[in-house]
Amino acid sequence: MLVFIDESGDSGMNQKQGSSKFFTVALVVFEDKEEAIACDRSIDELKRKLDWRQNSEFHFKVNSNKVREMFLRSIAKYNFFYYGIVINKNPKKLWGEGFKDKSSFYKYTCGLVFQNASQQLQNSTVIIDQTGSLDFKRQLGTYLRRKMNYDKTKVIRKVKMQRSESNNLLQLADYVAGSINRSLSERKKHYNVFRKLISHREIRVQIWPPV
Repeated sequence: MLVFIDESGDSGMNQKQGSSKFFTVALVVFEDKEEAIACDRSIDELKRKLDWRQNSEFHFKVNSNKVREMFLRSIAKYNFFYYGIVINKNPKKLWGEGFKDKSSFYKYTCGLVFQNASQQLQNSTVIIDQTGSLDFKRQLGTYLRRKMNYDKTKVIRKVKMQRSESNNLLQLADYVAGSINRSLSERKKHYNVFRKLISHREIRVQIWPPV
C-alpha cells in the first residue's frame, strides 16, 4: 500500500500577513502498486502531450485552469482513493499555543488525516515531499509512526522522503490538496470544478472547525 501526502495553503495563523484562510493536507492511497505505476505513466504521457520536459512538475497553485483540468481528467480513471483534512484558521475558533507554532500545527494536521484514514491503511509506505527542512520532515515521519503504530497495529511500515519534482504521485497529492482547498474558495472562478472531477475517489474530507 502506497500513501502520498501533500498540502495546500500554509500553517501560519497570521492572515493579515498573507497567510491562507485554510490549511489542507491530502492523503492519496494506492492499494495496488501496478495501478500506481500506470497512473505515474499517465502523468508522464500528459507531460509529453503538453510538450513539457520530463522533469517538469505539475503544481496546482501555478498551473492554468486548462492544465489543471487535463491533469485531473488523466488520473481520475485510476484506482486510488483520498482523504483530506482542512483546518479553518479562524482565530476565533482556534486557540492554544500549539497552533502558533507552524511545525506543531503541520504535524497535528497530518496526524488528523492519518487518524481518519487509519481503518483503510495497513503496512503502508508513506511518501512525503522532502522540499523544505529535511530535519522537520524526518521528525514528521517519526511523529506519524509513533502516533499510528501501537500495540499490534502497524498502519505505517515505512516513511520515505522524495522530491515532488521527481515523483509524479506526490504531484497528484498536491493536486488533490489544491482541489480541496479551491473548492472552499467560493469567490474564485471554477472554485468547485476541479474537486468534482475526482469526487468519485474521495472517501472523507473533514473541515475543522466547521466553516
